[in-house]
Parts: sequence; C-alpha cells; structure tokens
Amino acid sequence: MKGKEKPSPYRDGQNVIRNSMDGKIVYMPPEALDVQSLMEDLTGWINQSREKAILPVPITAAIAHYQFATIHPYYDGNGRTARLLTNLVLHLSGYGLKGIYSLEEDYAKNLQDYYNALTVGDSHNYYLGRAEADITGRIAYFCKGMAASFANVRSKINELAEEETKDQAHLLRELDQRQKQILMLFKESRYITTKEIAEQFGITRRAALNVCNKWADEGFIIVHGEAKKQRKYELASKWLELV
Repeated sequence: MKGKEKPSPYRDGQNVIRNSMDGKIVYMPPEALDVQSLMEDLTGWINQSREKAILPVPITAAIAHYQFATIHPYYDGNGRTARLLTNLVLHLSGYGLKGIYSLEEDYAKNLQDYYNALTVGDSHNYYLGRAEADITGRIAYFCKGMAASFANVRSKINELAEEETKDQAHLLRELDQRQKQILMLFKESRYITTKEIAEQFGITRRAALNVCNKWADEGFIIVHGEAKKQRKYELASKWLELV
C-alpha cells in the first residue's frame, strides 16, 4: 500500500473467461468501448443506493459485486477487486465489524458454488442475456454467505467470552457484591471518587469514605490524594483484568 496512487486502466480489448478444464468459453464480457460508461453507471448507482437507502445494504453490496464481475473492466484481478468493492460498500454502511470477518473464507470453502452463483442468464455473451438476467439466486447466495460469516463471528465472540468468564471466576469469588458493582465504574474510568461511590450505593459521602478506607486496607483500591474532597481511587493491579 505504498507509493504513488496510479489507477489501473480499464482493458482496451476484448477478453473472455474460459473453463480451466476444457478451455471452453464460459463468459464473454462487454466490449472494451462500453466499459467506461458501464462503470460510471455502476459507481453512480452504488452511491445513490447508499445515500438514499434504496435497498438494504447487503443487497446493494451483492448487486455491486455481481455487476462489477459482469462488466469485467480489467484484464486480470476482477474477482479480487469485486470482493474488495463489496467489503468497502459493507464497511461504509456499518457492516464492517472492524474487519474481523471475511467473505473470502466462505467462498473458499466451495469455489464452484461461488462461480455458479455468478453464472446466470441464457447465454455466456453479455449482450445476449447476461446484462438483463435474473440475479435473484446470486443475491440469495451472497446474503446466505454473509449471514454465515457474521454468525461465525458471533460464535467466536461467545466462545472467547466464555473462556474469559471462566478465567476470571476465581477473582470474582474473592469480591463482595458492592465491589463487583464498583467494577462497572472502573470500566468507564481509571479513577473514581468518593462522590461517585456514594451515588452508586445511595449512601452518604462519609459512609462511602469509610467503605473506601476499608477497601484500600484490603488492597482492592489504591488511594490518590490526601484531601477528602479531592481524593480519587484507582483499582489495584490484581483486579485490572476484570475491567
């Protein structure tokens, strides 16, 4: 990702997609002269669909992927670029999940299904049926794959959460109910005050101060500052992994 930006030029000639087994043509994309206008139409439609929320985001992404692969604007790298475009559309619309899922993984499990979903229409020629083909099956395939990827992420998160809970169980057993409640305050801020503790439990500041003195003696919190009104408390290092 380094160096000067240099957009790859669209293909300037005809290319075809052949079956790797027998060499037969399985798809003939549009002519090079039509690529520029088709790509302008596609990018314009994607932007409009996103801005006006014309369709659900996954369906917009599915159509974008299909149409980019159908136009086949480059001599090479069209599939990879189509999948990158798909992820960009999802990411810009809040479906990125911070990059912790990958549609590529789902496709790689069965590449033939991936290619079959892209092969629609009555003819392998763009102008003889592919351009106006019914792509319902393609959209359904994409959405199922996306749902599977997201479900996999949720499953992994749940597994990690269970492991973390098990690892922390022995620490939590050492705390009383009030101390467990105070952990929520420490999750929001490194330091808390006597006032915040008093408000949390609905007690006076004097009573909260007595509680804090007891916790400091027990090694649950660390006192910062001498003056009672400006005193702050930090969670002792032993308990930091709980927050």
